[in-house]
Amino acid sequence: MPERVGRPEGGFTQHRRIDLLRELLTKHPKGLTLYELADALDVTVRTMRRYMKEIQREYELESAAARGGGPLKWRIPPGELPRKVELRRTQAYALLAARRLFEPLRGSALFDEIDMAVGKLLAFAQRPGRGPNAGLADVRLEDRFVYLPYAPKNYSEKTEELDDLFQAVSDLRPLEMNYRSAGKDEERIVVHPYAMVMHRESIYCVGLRVDKDEVRTFVLDRMRDTEASATERFELPEDFDIDEYFQGEFGIWRDPKKRHKVVIDFDAAAVEYIRTRRVHRTQKLSAIAGGGVRLSMTVGNLTPVTSWVLEWGQRATVVGPDELVRRVKQELRAALKNYDGRSNKKMRSK
Repeated sequence: MPERVGRPEGGFTQHRRIDLLRELLTKHPKGLTLYELADALDVTVRTMRRYMKEIQREYELESAAARGGGPLKWRIPPGELPRKVELRRTQAYALLAARRLFEPLRGSALFDEIDMAVGKLLAFAQRPGRGPNAGLADVRLEDRFVYLPYAPKNYSEKTEELDDLFQAVSDLRPLEMNYRSAGKDEERIVVHPYAMVMHRESIYCVGLRVDKDEVRTFVLDRMRDTEASATERFELPEDFDIDEYFQGEFGIWRDPKKRHKVVIDFDAAAVEYIRTRRVHRTQKLSAIAGGGVRLSMTVGNLTPVTSWVLEWGQRATVVGPDELVRRVKQELRAALKNYDGRSNKKMRSK
């Protein structure tokens, strides 16, 4: 019977199988044959040889003949076996609190990696405590101190693109893909992905578009038919700083050629929220008449700021720049038009 070709069948992704291979080799310090490893992961020997090459990027594997002859046994040298990371229960719970942050990634190899780590943390955190906590084993603290995502997305239909993007970012591999920029036709491009960013549960990539020689932001939703290079690598620029592309509350919008000095006045009802939040790293606050507060900051793009100001309604008034004032007024006028004559139309339809 011929060996299967292509991606292995089943629910496990290639990344998950490689992770399981790593665990198998760690748990069997005396080594396992390729056939034993392939059988444990339910893949062909040919596929297992490819996985072994991936593992050899992390460890210098060594082989030895089994007693009495037979296939070689492969193992991780004792000096290279992964070391345990010591954690206190409170540290484990702190990490468990943020696990829902990764829910939009469910179904991807990245989520599988995180889920396996979370499972280990959960098992550790639920062990009986010591000292004053002796006997307390399962107080379900991980379900009582949690992070609630902001409008979580569902990327279950984009897991292959997400897996390729994650692999390309982590291994510094060029990523080829079909990409549709806003207002433009889809085109085939090559990107050097420098970093991934999750903002409001949407996934973005900051990277170099090779044919344009420009660093841009790419959103996962618009990526299709991705393929991470299996042989090529790129160098991460020494001066690359993700903070240069991240605008805090305003996401990863950036205009490298222009900066905008934004000034917004908030009334007294909004003061407590504004004073307890840092929406941008350049922000400065000062008191104004009537118990309100003035927020000043320098941003690289006004588009997300416009939406943010509109969320505040009558609580916020843009002082400058004039372009932001114009954008906000334009949006408010357009919104009001949706309600012009609405009552009369509704009455006539009855």
